[in-house]
Amino acid sequence: MLDMYAEEILERYKDPVNKGVIKNATSEVHETNPLCGDSLDIYLKIESGKITDAKFNGFGCAISQASADILLGIVKGKGVENAKNTTKDNFLKTLGISLSPARLKCALLSWHALMIAIGNRQNGH
Repeated sequence: MLDMYAEEILERYKDPVNKGVIKNATSEVHETNPLCGDSLDIYLKIESGKITDAKFNGFGCAISQASADILLGIVKGKGVENAKNTTKDNFLKTLGISLSPARLKCALLSWHALMIAIGNRQNGH
């Protein structure tokens, strides 16, 4: 079962669905993981309290990049309040892979960026 999830991580890394830039994004956040050098930019388009588009751009390990792709696929089309309820634990369960403490930071880089992006939007930034 874990091999199936590991395969999805590799597929999402090689061929991401949500990679790109949103010009005139409503919210944009840059996050890095200084331990390994992963870097992500998260772009959100939020209209009437709903995430109508979500993209990421960046570089790093397969886990950080695939996790961003998967997470943005989860929240795209959802309300901001609903997206805020995406907990670390639920997101990690969705990924379905066993992670060392160092790789945990890679997997959660996009989650941290998303929470900041939603917070920025809610605070008018």
